[in-house]
Amino acid sequence: MLDGVTRRKIRLPESGVEIALLDWGGQGPPALLHHANGFCAALWAPVAELLRSQFRIIALDARGHGDSPRPDKRDAFRWEALASDLIEVGKLLLQELQVERFALGLGHSFGGTLTLAAAARADLYQRIVLLDPVLYPAGTPKESRRGGELAVRARKRRAVWGSRAEAREFFLSKPLFADWQPEAVEIYLAEGLRDRADGQVELKCDPEVEALIFEAPPDLGNEGSGSRLRVPALLIWASRGNFPLATYQGIVGRMRAGTLEEMDVGHLAPMEQPDRVAEAVLRFCKTSEASEAFPSSA
Repeated sequence: MLDGVTRRKIRLPESGVEIALLDWGGQGPPALLHHANGFCAALWAPVAELLRSQFRIIALDARGHGDSPRPDKRDAFRWEALASDLIEVGKLLLQELQVERFALGLGHSFGGTLTLAAAARADLYQRIVLLDPVLYPAGTPKESRRGGELAVRARKRRAVWGSRAEAREFFLSKPLFADWQPEAVEIYLAEGLRDRADGQVELKCDPEVEALIFEAPPDLGNEGSGSRLRVPALLIWASRGNFPLATYQGIVGRMRAGTLEEMDVGHLAPMEQPDRVAEAVLRFCKTSEASEAFPSSA
């Protein structure tokens, strides 16, 4: 399903966590992509193929997702730890690529939240795009930021099937996958499931991992508010997604160089309408490159 993609793992020296990477190659400066909770880097493939003409696309599997091993500790899935992973990965890759910054950081859902936090804490990106990120208004109590209901649903999620054909039939019967592109479904079957010794297949991301992330409030302080961000940012609000428009308007209003785009898509837009996602990313990159009002080094 992912022809021409280079796969490898890197061990993070500070945390000891091993992170899997997918490298699509491509023309131009590097871009670093982060997926949503419960999914994996491979699901960026339809978007990555559309961006390869402008960027070298690299995406990571968060700890416990895709081909990145799951740490043993229960508290390993705090958002703080996941943001630190992203920063460590970014710094290591920048050293390896011998460039100062990624031309683009792109994150979806909780991957968008982590990309925002990483951009606020470290000089990793020239610009970022956040696709329907998990964000809350300033002052929201910690308990209100816990996804308790989502965690309950995650733990009830089926994780094992007799075959990929059985899993495909199951996925296509669920509303969650109703608007996915057929290619995205096939990628998820190939890359989001692993073969078991007993001949069955199972989700690479254990539903317990997904639940633990939902239960841990995204307590990223000012990094999650947008006020500390000093690079151009596009925040895409999915009108059929999960978050109030007013929340995003408030966060973009606190950014030094923030842009809000409303898009008539669902929360899982990279799998449903990758062409519209890629178009928005490329349009924003072109606009931000042309503007001299907010240089990335400011």
